Amino acid sequence: MNLDSQWGVPTVSMHTRSFGWVVKLVAKQKGMPHHRMVYVPQPVMGQSPATLREYVAGLDPLTGQPVMEEIIDGLTRPLNTDEKQKVTWTRSTPRLVEAASEDEMHQLFIESHWTDYLPIVLPTEERVAAMLKGTSHKPDEVVGRMRPTNHREFWEYTVEKVAVNAVMAGARPGYFPVILALAASGATARPSTTSSAAAMAVVNGPIRHEIGMNWGTGAMGPYNHANATIGRAYGLLSTNLQGGSHPGETYMGSQGNNYAYNSLTFAENEERSPWEPFHVEHGFRLQDSVVSVFGGCRTTAFTLGVREKTWEEQVRDMLRGINPYIAPTYVLDPITARLFIDRGLQTKQDLINWTLKNAKVRAGVYWDHQLVANYIRPRADMGEEPYATLLKAAEDELIVPYRPKDVKVLITGGETNGYWRIIGAPYHRSVSIDEWR
Repeated sequence: MNLDSQWGVPTVSMHTRSFGWVVKLVAKQKGMPHHRMVYVPQPVMGQSPATLREYVAGLDPLTGQPVMEEIIDGLTRPLNTDEKQKVTWTRSTPRLVEAASEDEMHQLFIESHWTDYLPIVLPTEERVAAMLKGTSHKPDEVVGRMRPTNHREFWEYTVEKVAVNAVMAGARPGYFPVILALAASGATARPSTTSSAAAMAVVNGPIRHEIGMNWGTGAMGPYNHANATIGRAYGLLSTNLQGGSHPGETYMGSQGNNYAYNSLTFAENEERSPWEPFHVEHGFRLQDSVVSVFGGCRTTAFTLGVREKTWEEQVRDMLRGINPYIAPTYVLDPITARLFIDRGLQTKQDLINWTLKNAKVRAGVYWDHQLVANYIRPRADMGEEPYATLLKAAEDELIVPYRPKDVKVLITGGETNGYWRIIGAPYHRSVSIDEWR
């Protein structure tokens, strides 16, 4: 596209047929709706070289024309006037919609893909104004920017836009600073990766008490108004303020992810944890209110207890269930944290160090994982460490697939039993909630 738009050189991009609509939308948003594209069948992954050659030698499944002829034509035919003209794409949305009945308004929100398809609270001016009382920031202040993938442009949004989505989710004004902090993170809860990722949001500090969040029994489930609606608001604002999250257009998660309904939102159990709170680890004071954002959330390993005799083997087995592309995040009930202490791991860092020592995989297996081949191997080939060094390992050599800084530990739960889990959820960043009061 840059060759086309900046230097007027004809280019052709090639895609599989499943992405026909989404890439046209991307080209339109880039101001180049006439960008030349060619399509081949889907899937590509797992196909033999002979099959892939047939794709290229065959017909474009969307146009019915020979693929190679389209490529040659697209590269050799001079750009016409329309193709040279960059188009302006309107990114703004109207502040108000026309008046209608309540049923008609609900239908409009569904048809416009502005919801998560559960019932919403209609964001009237009065309700949005009430939500805005939850912050001292002005309605027109810019909160941040967000996009569904690295290949789309950022959309910018204001405090009022975030308030609209908070109302829709059923949140209360007291929750609004948390929701604003999530919006300010710039990390979408509705990423468009084909691997169907979701988000996780973890709250620390005094605001947990102020708004009645749950960090005890059922903290990660649908049992608390603040947890549920803050997480839902995070998902709704991600959908609406990044430019959409609609299957086949702005969302391409092949299977989808049920975690995306409330973005696994909960508070950390600081009071019963034997270790320092997560936000303190990341440079905040104990009295600060902070929300931390994680991504991925596709893989989970789950068990009960930390057995005295075989715990190391059992935890190693759990780690093998997490794709080595993403480092593990331990989510422990306080009972479990104390059990790890009983096994000799006195601090979070001890558990992280144990993980790095034991979460090993054969180099040949690691580099053959599809996600690793797609996203880590190119970085290794470019010389990025530690991946460049790992690439030199013999196939049977055991290697540590994670960087030390990527393994995380969280404490939540009501101590009804020592259940715990490992989630493939990379940490993105922590954002001050107090700054959005």
